[in-house]
Amino acid sequence: MTPFRSLIADRGTIRMSLFLAGTLAGLGLALSSCTPQQEEPVVAMVNGRTITQIEFDQRWSELSESTRSRYDKEGGRRRFLDELITRELLMQEARRQGLDQNDGIRDKAQRYKEQLILDELLKDKLRTKVELTQAELDAYYEKHARELLAPLKVQVSLMLLSSFPAAKDLEMQINRGGDFAKFAQRYSIDDKTKAKGGDLGPYRKDLVIPEVDDVIHTLKPGMVSAPIKTDNGYYLVMITPLDKEIIQADLATHERLRQELLADKRRKRFEEVIADIRTNATIRLAGASRYITEDTGKP
Repeated sequence: MTPFRSLIADRGTIRMSLFLAGTLAGLGLALSSCTPQQEEPVVAMVNGRTITQIEFDQRWSELSESTRSRYDKEGGRRRFLDELITRELLMQEARRQGLDQNDGIRDKAQRYKEQLILDELLKDKLRTKVELTQAELDAYYEKHARELLAPLKVQVSLMLLSSFPAAKDLEMQINRGGDFAKFAQRYSIDDKTKAKGGDLGPYRKDLVIPEVDDVIHTLKPGMVSAPIKTDNGYYLVMITPLDKEIIQADLATHERLRQELLADKRRKRFEEVIADIRTNATIRLAGASRYITEDTGKP
């Protein structure tokens, strides 16, 4: 090959090399720009539909603390994942049957959506936390005093004797270990408590006559009083500690009353918000409303 032809061949080779280099560089740039981003981790595939780690974590975070605790005791996150898979299978079956196109379900879904919107609105309107003061609680407890134990949490028993000597003799026998209840059943002339061994139940305000009530506050549990003179005769009274179950029931009653008062205060706050919104609204009842407004319900 002549030098000239060799030069042409070399130049052709150079041009081809440059072309290929440019093409490969451009292709590399295009490939680098089209590199797919890292995909979300997938925890399960259900008939081709993926459940991603993000979806799983989101649904797990929406569970209440008590529900998560239950899962921790009954299989943990694996149990929850199994239930998500079951839910997805049921949803796929529902779609296969066309339930997602059911007008009734769509209407219910719309109403549920509206309720969520209203809940969010009211949450914002009622963002000021409703709390109870101790004074409000005390007043409410006083109003429901008959449902609650008095601060003096003891069981009260008494017996009524016709004479001072009889009462004094029984006082001494009880102090020496005699059974108060058996003596009351045998000797008490108080027909209301005799059969129950003198048991009056937990102490409450106005449980007994003032003369006996005054003495109760001076006694220690397990101690029997000296004879108490009254117009009816002579009383012996004894107090004993309350059972734990009775005290627990009283605490539960306190909590129930607290929740009632809190709910009432929240309701009033809600009514204030609604009243404020209605004040700034224009509302007119149409003619057909008479079929509703005339129906005031049964008396």
